[in-house]
Amino acid sequence: MLGIVIAVIVSLVIAIPVTIVASNAYHKNVDAKKIGGAEEQARSIIDKAVEDANAKKREILVEAKEESMRSKNEIEKEVRERRAEVQKSEHRIQQKEENLDRKLEAVEKRENGLNAREEQMNKEKAEIAKLNQQRVQELERISGLTSEQAREFLLKTVEEDVKTDAAKLVKESLAQVKDEVNKKAKDIVVNAIQKCAADHVAESTISVVQLPSDEMKGRIIGREGRNIRTLETMTGVELIIDDTPEAVVLSAFDPVRREVARIALEKLIVDGRIHPARIEEMVEKAQKEVDNAIREEGEAATFEVGVHGIHPELVKLLGRMKYRTSYGQNALKHSIEVAHLCGLLAAEVGEDVRLAKRAGLLHDIGKAVDQEMEGSHIQLGVELCKKYKEIPLIINAVAAHHGDCEPESLIAVLVQAADTISAARPGARRDTLDSYTNRIQQLEDITNDFKGVEKSFAIQAGREVRVMVVPEKVSDADMVLLARDISKRIEEELQYPGQIKVNVIRESRVTDYAK
Repeated sequence: MLGIVIAVIVSLVIAIPVTIVASNAYHKNVDAKKIGGAEEQARSIIDKAVEDANAKKREILVEAKEESMRSKNEIEKEVRERRAEVQKSEHRIQQKEENLDRKLEAVEKRENGLNAREEQMNKEKAEIAKLNQQRVQELERISGLTSEQAREFLLKTVEEDVKTDAAKLVKESLAQVKDEVNKKAKDIVVNAIQKCAADHVAESTISVVQLPSDEMKGRIIGREGRNIRTLETMTGVELIIDDTPEAVVLSAFDPVRREVARIALEKLIVDGRIHPARIEEMVEKAQKEVDNAIREEGEAATFEVGVHGIHPELVKLLGRMKYRTSYGQNALKHSIEVAHLCGLLAAEVGEDVRLAKRAGLLHDIGKAVDQEMEGSHIQLGVELCKKYKEIPLIINAVAAHHGDCEPESLIAVLVQAADTISAARPGARRDTLDSYTNRIQQLEDITNDFKGVEKSFAIQAGREVRVMVVPEKVSDADMVLLARDISKRIEEELQYPGQIKVNVIRESRVTDYAK
């Protein structure tokens, strides 16, 4: 049994190497065959690839040749077309040159004809001038006048005709304009005035304080006049204590100081303790009350008009205008009325109502300080508006409301109109006798300076002037121009509220007596 096992093991030992060697030989043979087949396959693939490449190369060469032929044909075609276009252009240019040559020939012929005609005309002009000279000489001989005398006579005749026609044209134009404008203007102004109702208070330079009894006068004067001197020194107001029963008169040109003095004196009278220390205390209190009242009046004015955003200092200045008057018309009431009128007029003509009211309210702001500072109220108003950053439109309206400069906007013109309406309406202002008589005299002097005026009369409180002319010196046509010239001169030289009507009267009278 053991021998069998050993024999089997020996057989296996011998068989395994043999089997391995045989397997290796087999595998080598198989691998050699595979390698040979792969090489043959690779050679066939390479050959096929070479053939495909050659075929592709031939195709590409054929396509390139075909493309080259197509490009060549297209280029030749384009060249032929351009050559044809160039030939056409050359043909057109040649035709144009021929046409220009023909036109030049025609122009030369025409120029030659014109030159010949010009020579003929020069000859005719010379002949006409000669004939005209002969005609003038013959006319001078027949008429007995020289050419200069005849020319002067003709110019004078033509001038009179033209003057008459101009006067008629001016008269017709003015009549037409008045017919078209007056009704609309009156409607606008009347509507504005009807919608604006403002109260007016006449102020003066004095205030009267009522006393409970005449004994109070002595207490106000004080021992050796110390009380009255203290009061006058503190307020800058003159106290007039005379025989007027139970009354003391306060006199001052500054209405604010006069108001402070009035309030202080009334407080002292109520308090009963009148001595220098108490007077100083009451004057200080009165000053504070007046300052508060000024601020409240300015705010009330802006609220009444409906204008907001005004600088607080300008509002205070507006309040000071309550104590300022112009020809008896309260300045603050006047400014409020002008603001309302400006707003109404602006609404009628389609302008900014808010800006118009603002310009109207501030147009006289310079009157609040014109008694304390140098300059007219217009200059001071412009400076104040610039100082407190008002817009240029408002500044121009303030500067132009009396015609000192040209208005740059329609709102500035509306301020002029509203200011005139408020100031010139009957009862709005009072005028002093001296200024009234001076204005009347200046009005008559202006009209009397014109040539042909016999005499003139200012009537209707200076709102109308009647001019009597010499009939022999002023014709009916001259009257129209004379009235216009007088109106223009009055506008330039005279300051007046409202408007002045100029009536020119020409009257011819013939007198004879029966004996």
